[in-house]
Amino acid sequence: PADGPRHPLPGMPADSCTQQLGVPGPWYERLPHFRADQEPSGAGDELQSELLLPREHAVAALRALFAIGERIRPVLHISEVRSIAADELWLSPFRGRDAVGVHFTWKKDVAGVMPVLELVEETLAPFGPLPHWGKLFTRRPACPDDFRELVRRLDPDGKFANDFTRLLLGE
Repeated sequence: PADGPRHPLPGMPADSCTQQLGVPGPWYERLPHFRADQEPSGAGDELQSELLLPREHAVAALRALFAIGERIRPVLHISEVRSIAADELWLSPFRGRDAVGVHFTWKKDVAGVMPVLELVEETLAPFGPLPHWGKLFTRRPACPDDFRELVRRLDPDGKFANDFTRLLLGE
């Protein structure tokens, strides 16, 4: 057990981190790692990705990642695993399924990270991962058919489309 506050990255001061060690407080001051009035990680520029898996596959998926750990380690600052309850939000990656998110904070080395991220995605593919759309991913994520249809109906000429939405929609 920790004997004091810890920064998620080894060796970094915990000054920018939210309260730890069971100190009571509202969720929005405890759930994030970093205080809103501080720089986030303190590591400087970094890359991030997160893959969201059905919770029932968590143990097998983590074992599969552990098996490729030697490939991951050289380009990784830190990783975390979190559990997320199912919801009913239309475009949520947690819609109708409890999930486990495996988050990666990568070193800012695009050339080194991208092949490793591809390997991570390939390794996790049998477990049905969905990428966090606001972070790095290499495989086209699933987008609900009913959402694709809504976009086609409301924006038939693609006026509001861009490269990213075309990727998501498979256009």
